[in-house]
Amino acid sequence: MKSIFRNTHIFIIALTVILAAGCKKDFLSVDPPNQISAELVWKDPAMAQAFVTEIYNGFGVGGFNEQMLSSLSDESLFTHPNRGIDLVNASTINPTTLGWVDDTYGYNPMYNRIRSCNITIERLTGGDNAISDQAVKDKLLGEAYFLRAYFYQQLLRYYGSVPIITKSYSLDDDFSVKRATYEECVNFILADCEQSIKLLTGKSLDKGRTSALAAMALKSRVLIYAASDLHDMPAAKSKSSVIGGYAHPEYLGYVTGDRTARWQAAQTAAKAVMDLGSGYKLNLNAKVSPEEGRLNYKSIAMGGGSKAPGIDASAASELILARYFIDRSDMRYGRANGPNGYHNWAGNTPIGLLVDDYEKIDGTPFSWANAQDKAAPYVNRDPRFYATILFDGAGWKPRNKVSGNVDPANQIQTGEYDLIEGGRQIVFKGLDTRGSSIENWNGSWTGYYTQKFIDPDPNIIESSMPQFVPWPFFRYTEAVMNYIEASIELGQTDIALLWLNRIRFRSGMPAVTASGAALRDIYRHERRIELVYEEHRYHDARRWMIAPETLGRKTNYIKVTGKFKPGKTMTAPYHYDTSIYDYTYTPTVETAQENRKWEDKIYFRPFSRDEINRNKTLEQNPGY
Repeated sequence: MKSIFRNTHIFIIALTVILAAGCKKDFLSVDPPNQISAELVWKDPAMAQAFVTEIYNGFGVGGFNEQMLSSLSDESLFTHPNRGIDLVNASTINPTTLGWVDDTYGYNPMYNRIRSCNITIERLTGGDNAISDQAVKDKLLGEAYFLRAYFYQQLLRYYGSVPIITKSYSLDDDFSVKRATYEECVNFILADCEQSIKLLTGKSLDKGRTSALAAMALKSRVLIYAASDLHDMPAAKSKSSVIGGYAHPEYLGYVTGDRTARWQAAQTAAKAVMDLGSGYKLNLNAKVSPEEGRLNYKSIAMGGGSKAPGIDASAASELILARYFIDRSDMRYGRANGPNGYHNWAGNTPIGLLVDDYEKIDGTPFSWANAQDKAAPYVNRDPRFYATILFDGAGWKPRNKVSGNVDPANQIQTGEYDLIEGGRQIVFKGLDTRGSSIENWNGSWTGYYTQKFIDPDPNIIESSMPQFVPWPFFRYTEAVMNYIEASIELGQTDIALLWLNRIRFRSGMPAVTASGAALRDIYRHERRIELVYEEHRYHDARRWMIAPETLGRKTNYIKVTGKFKPGKTMTAPYHYDTSIYDYTYTPTVETAQENRKWEDKIYFRPFSRDEINRNKTLEQNPGY
């Protein structure tokens, strides 16, 4: 584990500090002017705050990476090859070939951040060497405890249990540390959350920094995971021979204890968040209109970061902790994922398995076996569909602002259509396909694009302009979902239905009535739709142990064709028109880009061979 702790912290003074010190006669006689001793840092509130602020960089850009976790689940497909995502989805990763691992949950990067948290906690609780302002000290400590808990939670849900490190190691320390048990890791994270809650309650912190409520939300997430099938060893062993044959089940979950008590703890923690927080429009007794439901959902996704017509800035109340952006260089989500016909990169495109799971507006399932559904698949669907997915014929932004006057109708074009061009009939490949005349190499393979976190403001063109939509690390509805899940598992059907239907009413969907296993399935479907692209599905499918039949499916795409109706024609430029075209929609299983296959070893990610070689006491995960 030596690589975790070997980084040396050099504290760079801000320009204002240098200027302030510049008037001292002996300034140039001290240590190099761009460095400062740790002892002085922890006596100065501003510099101590700067140190803690830097730890937040462990959050990265949240889930707004060019490669998204959604593409390691049955939400999306990553368009571009050779990034390691396909290796995970094909279950071919191993300790020497890890596939894509982002720094926000990478083993070494997370321990580097944990080390910074440990330094903060040591310095601020070390007696006379710390800053004297108790209020400032409490805030910084509260943040450090939360951040350490968060980083350990990232490790825990990817790798299972990990070594618990509570001090900042020096080079002469012994770096061989065994994995704690899963239960010990959970208890450690919860203890840090409690410390953070205690220190931050009643404290006002800047936007984008943690809070007591964020620590409560983290506690809720950790407890709902802890109660789930994957981390209850009797349940996990009954569903997986790989886990059943593992010599150290205590690293993966609870080997003893009362699972009902774990569900009760999860329910209590979720309710505490609900009582203290304030969600968005979750007091409804009937469904809103489809258009209001679409705008409600899009407003939540914008998190107060859009000026588009109809977007409600007060939906920012959903956010408990978010990553905000002030610089375009940090925020490239729209460009990375938008349609190539707008000079974007189509990075993580929705797959048909996700699109097909959106219910119809009356709450019944969509089915390609239904002739009416197949003839018009994008009509009368769950309003959240229209705030999440860009499909063939969907209206979008003014294309002429970026691609020229090639599409006056400003519609997504992911099909092939008959068209009259230059006096003859041709087959025109849509502007947002891989046969497009505009950046065809960046076209979607799936026939869809995402729009959930893309600002709908028509004045913002993703390929050339910034958008400032925040990433939701924790939002109120996640806690509500956790509360519903725990209530279902405890047999409290009425409570579960009350809150589940409030979420559906907000989105314009009708109430559901069910109990037992049927209600569990409905809840899981609702969580899939409501929290899509928010980095939950990857973990949810695993902790529920439904990955073999969900994440292990082959990806399906949509092929769209438009043929002239008898006696009808259209002259270029093309636009979607059901009075002129007969459209056909053909879902197609395609394995050329990715050939997905589930193996149970993928429930947990492997520790790298290098890390195992450094720390001989670090036991590998099952299947590797």
